[in-house]
Amino acid sequence: MKPLYLAAASVLALATTACGPKVPAARAALDCPPTQGDLTRTSVSPDGKACTYTNGGGAEVTLQLVNVTGSPDATLAAIETTLLARRGAPTPTAEGDAKTPAQAVKSATTDAASDAARAAKEAADDTKGVTVQVSVDKHRDTGIVTEDGGTTRVNLPGIHVVANDTDDTANVRVGPLTIDAGDDGATVRMRRDVRLRGEALNREKRGLRAMFIYTGDDLPEGYRFVGYEAGGPKRGPITVAVVKSKSEGPDGGDLYPDVKKLVRKNGGV
Repeated sequence: MKPLYLAAASVLALATTACGPKVPAARAALDCPPTQGDLTRTSVSPDGKACTYTNGGGAEVTLQLVNVTGSPDATLAAIETTLLARRGAPTPTAEGDAKTPAQAVKSATTDAASDAARAAKEAADDTKGVTVQVSVDKHRDTGIVTEDGGTTRVNLPGIHVVANDTDDTANVRVGPLTIDAGDDGATVRMRRDVRLRGEALNREKRGLRAMFIYTGDDLPEGYRFVGYEAGGPKRGPITVAVVKSKSEGPDGGDLYPDVKKLVRKNGGV
């Protein structure tokens, strides 16, 4: 009977290996549909590793496959540096403009909050429906401390806020999302480890999703908003959609859902 047991054990071991998570093949070219929601494709590179889109609001989207150099975080940081490299002095607001710089920051932060809400929902999905609600009562000991000079700090589990009334700046961190806002602009970042498509049962999160938004008056060529949405295997290549717009904010949240669909489709996250 011993040979039979050994044979059964060998078959079981082979079956376990075969059913284990396999590393998905690296994407060699992008899937660039002619349209994605309100986005219309305008070009595709000969090697299929880049394509461009525009929408009715004049936003420009460049979808590309980016190899990982050093680490995923270093690769994304290099993209941010490129996007912000040519910033200069804030452009004076023309008389009669609909929004002042401060209003533009508020608008961009509001749009970013919509993306934050979606990110929070996705984070809740990742925790299999576990919901955490946080309420703040200024009249009770809830972790809020107002310091001399008009600086308010909030330190609660997973939530950190520093707001300064003197220079109208705010720094917010909620889980993987950070928002830094001031008179001249607002910066939003989000970075999460995620499972790749087809690896729902894998304990290891071998993929990543990241978002970057910057809005301000100091961007070149009349742009008011730049950013990216990224996703893919940490080993690369990562699918990155670079977004630029000469209008305020990410088009009221109408642009980013289409961009995210392109990134997720190609990034496999």
